[in-house]
Amino acid sequence: MKIAVTVKQVPDSWAEKKLVNGRVDRESVDAVLNDLDEYAIEEALRICEANGGTTDDGGEHTITLISMGPTRAQEAVRKGLSMGATNAIVITDPALAGADAMATSEVLAKAIADGGYDFVISGVESTDARMSIVPAMISARLGHAQLTFANKVSVDVSSKKISINRITDTGEVEMEANFPAVVSVVEKINEPRYPSFKGIMAAKKKEISTISGSATSGTEVLESNARPPKAAGQKIEDDGSAAEKLVNFLVERKLI
Repeated sequence: MKIAVTVKQVPDSWAEKKLVNGRVDRESVDAVLNDLDEYAIEEALRICEANGGTTDDGGEHTITLISMGPTRAQEAVRKGLSMGATNAIVITDPALAGADAMATSEVLAKAIADGGYDFVISGVESTDARMSIVPAMISARLGHAQLTFANKVSVDVSSKKISINRITDTGEVEMEANFPAVVSVVEKINEPRYPSFKGIMAAKKKEISTISGSATSGTEVLESNARPPKAAGQKIEDDGSAAEKLVNFLVERKLI
């Protein structure tokens, strides 16, 4: 069984982000592995462990991390490898800087198609864009079944079938599909493991293939403005009429 996990290096969630020439400034902030991708890696590891383990553990299954980004994206990919992924591919090309979701999905889909993976697991979204559409775009480009927003995944290797419990706005629904498929997982699906010292040392020796890619973005940010400073709030002194003033405040804003 060959599993691909799409991952992304993003600005630290705690960093103050800003746009420079229509693009997120990634050079002046710390870059980390997208938090939500760790759940995808963990789920891939659990699937392999339940079916004999990865090739690193003496089993026959592999987990390949696939990332698009600058050369420094290898730093984030190393964390995924230290968790237990088998190998990794980083697609890097200056022409891909500022790529939108359409271009990103095209490049990732090409790498996935070339690898012949049984299925793909992705985090539900990246913390820098918060779009949740790249997994669906990848499945459409590949013509694979789409199983998104999963909080539970089970795989039957013998029948080559994958089943999920999908979170929706109105409840939950069970879905299943045959290989190949694209799955995205939510953060409630598991608790990602911390890399062990052995895993960290092993990750330094694991293979990261660097390849080029190309795609044309269909969108462009023409103009952006900084968010205006937050206005000072209204302070009410309790002189016995505070409750009335609070009610009036809420009524004026049609909150009650």
